[in-house]
Amino acid sequence: MSNQDREQVVEHVKAAYAEGRLDELEFDDRLERAMTARVHGDLIPIMQELYGSRPPLPAPYPPQARPAPGMAHHGRPQARTGGDRVGAAAAHLLPLAGLFVLGPLVMLLAAGRTSPYIRRHAVEALNFHLTLIGATIVLAITFVGAVLVPLLWVGGVVLSVVGGLAALGEGDFRYPFTLRPVK
Repeated sequence: MSNQDREQVVEHVKAAYAEGRLDELEFDDRLERAMTARVHGDLIPIMQELYGSRPPLPAPYPPQARPAPGMAHHGRPQARTGGDRVGAAAAHLLPLAGLFVLGPLVMLLAAGRTSPYIRRHAVEALNFHLTLIGATIVLAITFVGAVLVPLLWVGGVVLSVVGGLAALGEGDFRYPFTLRPVK
């Protein structure tokens, strides 16, 4: 018998307790028996007590591992509507219209409270454009900066488009080489 067999039975016991089919004493008893089982035959009575003679259904998510509504399995917010995707894409693309910091900031303040998806993308775009402007100011005082600044802005345009497309496709996008003062 493997630890995986024990863990599967423990998950069934936890699910039954979460569903209210077991009280605390029954839960503790079955959990103790499952964790101390030495052979597969020790687990069968526990499963029969939970389900009778019918075969059990696949184990559901344990209560703590169940994803929240609108959240992916990895904990990142997901777009609930097409409007969320468009708003998140706008946060990345408004800087291309000349609203470098203002565009993502407006999206963050306007829709960031109602949509975690838009907020995540707006914060990422805002941090990137703050970093880009800061790098431009710092590099402008050096000779090397005269060469690098135009390259930075071309890269900024490309990354903004990539970020906008990722947001439309419900993807996760992080700008490289970005300071993240806004959380």
